[in-house]
Amino acid sequence: QVQLVESGGGLVQAGGSLRLSCAASGNIFSINAMGWYRQAPGKQRELVATITSGGSTNYTDSVKGRFTISRDNAKNTVNLQMNSLKPEDTAVYYCNVDLKAWNGISQTYWGQGTQVTVSS
Repeated sequence: QVQLVESGGGLVQAGGSLRLSCAASGNIFSINAMGWYRQAPGKQRELVATITSGGSTNYTDSVKGRFTISRDNAKNTVNLQMNSLKPEDTAVYYCNVDLKAWNGISQTYWGQGTQVTVSS
């Protein structure tokens, strides 16, 4: 079994900052890509940012220059530093981890989601 525990969501005023963290634990042999997605009310879940095991990053256009994704391979964690937040960033943010278990099976896991609310 694999567990993903997210933390760091909350309420912030526009222009403020938040830092999300996600820790993976359990039956993990190796972790490939890690990322963050978000889903606003009435909208589909969308990719926010991803980071490969080698550290290559990818961001959706709307967060480029404001958000930074990072990971700690030793701790199996992925973080999302969110600066200059806007009301349109309001959503539930989900951690996403693509990993290989000790039995060789690769699978993608999702965190439980953390609410980020940006007030105007």
